[in-house]
Amino acid sequence: MPKILVIDDDALVRHTISRILERSGYQVVLAADGAEGVARFRAERPDLVITDLIMPEKEGIETIIEMRREDPAARIVAVSGGGRLGAMDFLVVAHKLGAREILRKPFEPAELLGCVSRALAAA
Repeated sequence: MPKILVIDDDALVRHTISRILERSGYQVVLAADGAEGVARFRAERPDLVITDLIMPEKEGIETIIEMRREDPAARIVAVSGGGRLGAMDFLVVAHKLGAREILRKPFEPAELLGCVSRALAAA
């Protein structure tokens, strides 16, 4: 059973993603921000990370960079509900920095599970 680390500062979002994943047979580890997420990443060695991009403490772009530096093969899905600053789209930046999949909030459970499946299947 693949282990997935979910990093999001919104408790409701963490809970919702966790329930969707657990009902589909995944083991889930949770973190409330990027700093906690990186610590859990080091301790748990998940098969996949799902991280929000806009968070306090350590935002998602920085989190992705740090995880990819430690493990270049890390499988990461970047999620965001906002993130446009002028012409820059943070999800596109996250993808360029190593997120295998990107997902805009709000999303349907099937969209999340599709991203997870594709990210886990990627070599």
